[in-house]
Amino acid sequence: MTDTTDASHATDAAGTAAATAAGAAGDVAAATDTAGAAGAPLIPRPPRPGDASRADELAALYPVLHAPQYWTWGRYDAQFSTVLPPDELVTNIHLVGFTDGDRVVLCRDDRNHWFLPGGTREHNESVDSCLVRELREEAGARLLGDPVWLGAHRCVTDDPVPYRPWQPHPEKAWLWGWADVAVDSVPTNPDDGEQVVEVRAVEPDEARRLLLNGHEAWWGELIALAVELRSRPR
Repeated sequence: MTDTTDASHATDAAGTAAATAAGAAGDVAAATDTAGAAGAPLIPRPPRPGDASRADELAALYPVLHAPQYWTWGRYDAQFSTVLPPDELVTNIHLVGFTDGDRVVLCRDDRNHWFLPGGTREHNESVDSCLVRELREEAGARLLGDPVWLGAHRCVTDDPVPYRPWQPHPEKAWLWGWADVAVDSVPTNPDDGEQVVEVRAVEPDEARRLLLNGHEAWWGELIALAVELRSRPR
């Protein structure tokens, strides 16, 4: 189930797409060790030497994505980094899913909001189980390989209580990744989640255009980062 106050649906700070930098030096995939065994954790090991310099390099290439943000819907101060958070801070997982070559999978809900599939982690749910569940619920999709984590927004809120009782508070993290997927069924649309009315696979430029209609400009750079890193050998 997706957090109904999900940043993927935030409409308070819609912006125009920032110009995307051409090329990214260094592969964020090298900053993660995703597990191949079923049920093994997908959150990475502690940072290695060189991770910080890679993060600085990508921050310079994608400045809008890395700029400090304030998400008014949850009263969050948010900051993106390609240095990944510890597992216990991750409450939300979202995916840039590629299918039919380089097309990006987007979902549209009954409020006419376009968003990337993903959502809120349930109590005691692993990151990989959450991602598999959310893809099925919102996009009727399944993973064709391990996800590659792009980075995360580290968030701090001044709300007095967490969104869910079991979530870390006041700090938590939103994890972003990419993976190849197959859209081979229909969204299951559980009653307590978004009601998805359309799933569409579009070219990356069109994905940026649809997401930026009601979202902040950093969404364009997030898609560009996923496209760039997917094109590099891992």
